[in-house]
Amino acid sequence: MRQLLLYISVIFVGLLFIARLFYLQVYTSTEHNLFEDNAIRKVYDYPKRGFVYDRNGKLLVANQSSYDVMVIPREVEPLDTLEFCSLLKVDTTYFKKRLKKARVYSPRLPSVFLSHLSKEDYAVLQEKMRKFDGFYIQKRSLRNYETSIGANVLGDIGEVNNRDIKKDPYYRMGDLIGRQGVEASYEDILRGVKGIKFIQKDRFNRNIGPYKDGKFDTIPEQGKDITITIDAKLQEYGELLMQNKRGGVIAIEPSTGEILAMVAAPTYDPNILVGRGRSKNFTKLFNDSIAKPLFNRSLQGVYEPGSPFKLMNALIGLQEGVLTPNETVTCYAGYKYGNRFMKCHCYIGKRNNLISGIQESCNAYFATAYRKILDKNGSASEGIDAWSKHAKSFGLGNFLGYDLKVGQKGRIPDRDYYKRIYPKTFYSTYTISNAIGQGEVATTPIQLANMIAAIANRGHYYTPHIIKSIEGETLPDKFTTPKYTTIDKANFEPVIEGMHQVYKKGTAQWVQVKDIDICGKTGTVENFAIIDSLKTQLTDHSIFVAFAPKENPKIALAVFVENGYWGSRFAGKIASLMIEKHIKGKITRTDLEDWLLRHSLEDEYAKPYSGEPFQINGKTKLQVVDDKEYTRLKKQLVRISKATN
Repeated sequence: MRQLLLYISVIFVGLLFIARLFYLQVYTSTEHNLFEDNAIRKVYDYPKRGFVYDRNGKLLVANQSSYDVMVIPREVEPLDTLEFCSLLKVDTTYFKKRLKKARVYSPRLPSVFLSHLSKEDYAVLQEKMRKFDGFYIQKRSLRNYETSIGANVLGDIGEVNNRDIKKDPYYRMGDLIGRQGVEASYEDILRGVKGIKFIQKDRFNRNIGPYKDGKFDTIPEQGKDITITIDAKLQEYGELLMQNKRGGVIAIEPSTGEILAMVAAPTYDPNILVGRGRSKNFTKLFNDSIAKPLFNRSLQGVYEPGSPFKLMNALIGLQEGVLTPNETVTCYAGYKYGNRFMKCHCYIGKRNNLISGIQESCNAYFATAYRKILDKNGSASEGIDAWSKHAKSFGLGNFLGYDLKVGQKGRIPDRDYYKRIYPKTFYSTYTISNAIGQGEVATTPIQLANMIAAIANRGHYYTPHIIKSIEGETLPDKFTTPKYTTIDKANFEPVIEGMHQVYKKGTAQWVQVKDIDICGKTGTVENFAIIDSLKTQLTDHSIFVAFAPKENPKIALAVFVENGYWGSRFAGKIASLMIEKHIKGKITRTDLEDWLLRHSLEDEYAKPYSGEPFQINGKTKLQVVDDKEYTRLKKQLVRISKATN
């Protein structure tokens, strides 16, 4: 029996050895084990990223070659450090610091020692790399921006960090990834798929040739090209008009939801975030906590919408049956409720119906309308929910679902929101500021532009998006399927006529454009900030929303200019010019262009930090740019005009 047990044990051990040998010889050839085998060197071949074009086929982003010096710490042999540092144009302190960092990351995995060598430095170094064991040169593809505009749209690419690698094992230290804009949103499409070669090494750590004759090697797959919805000419023009100002401009094609222009001011040249200077320049932009050039005001800026929100209250009032287009409200230069008074620019005794109420931006008319909506069923606590539901159907108060990675929800309050302030009940006068787009209502420029697109379409909109086409693919259904508001189509017509009269006879009559029927609405929003622990009133924001033409609209937009005084002073001019530029391709109101180039708001932005006193509602003297700055802007305008024609 013992002899039999011995035979069984020998056979069992033999089978274990056979199984182990089979595993080592068959399964160690799988991709997973190849990556963990220290006797095999992995050499990556990075593909070119996909190109980015504007809606008219203009190339915006291409590629350029870049070379990184990589290091595998455990393979580094004693070397002439001074010679190596001299070739790389770095000092020995940098050498020690980077080598230590690489060891901390991984002694056996490659990491970047020095990034973005110039072609000249690469040529010199390549000849001598054989002298420096453990170091090699990795070719990569950097972005080459064919434009100086659209930094907030295009975004940039940067080196991955540990968080990126943990999130997606495709990436390895030194890889590049889209960080902002379309580069981030469409990273998976633009990056392509990197290829890899497996090189067999001998016991002296020398390369002896392809592993298994290259059987497991792969070739890189180039990234796919994309076309974005932005009109580069309109984008550049908008950025020019917004120079020396802060704010956001969003222009949308109502019939598709395509974003025609997305201006965030101040902005920067995307080329400064390419190459070895990227880190320094990004840090400088990031640390600018005053101008905030990395803050995309068109998507992230949350503002009270002001008078443009009166359009929403008009639509809700019509839908709820508490308003008729011809019903009038008498204005006494404002609206009195309790012991308070909401001022208005109408003269005492002015009788406004819905159309003239929009035309004159009458606070009394819309305060009355708002109270009727909330008090319809005798309870403002219930009425606020109906009001909120209608507003949210336009995409307000929530993320719109667009294809860029940053944004804010804004705020459309409902009963639950007010329960924190009024636990039991409240009256419509408690929230009366919502009637004129202030109080608790807050929107982003893209939300307001989308609201205007829905009005232009008479009740529906398409999710705003930046992608127009992807090479070899179709767009997601969410960008091509209309979303419907809770407002009946018939109720849009009187509101649209009121917007038309704003241009013809109302608050924007001075910024009309010949031969274009524009429908718009001005907005002037009170602007407060906490300065030295005190709530301080600053110069009002200038807001304007519009679409054109009145029939078959081609463009809808929202313009926010911080500290811009009143709606038609800055925002209205910018909106009118951008509409004309898009529809006509040329500008007839060159006087508006010249005024915008001449005037700056930089002094307004400096006041909170200079200690200067504030003067409100346009009483301050407008700052005029100096002749040198004006000449620079004028040259840029001439170049844009020639390119357009």
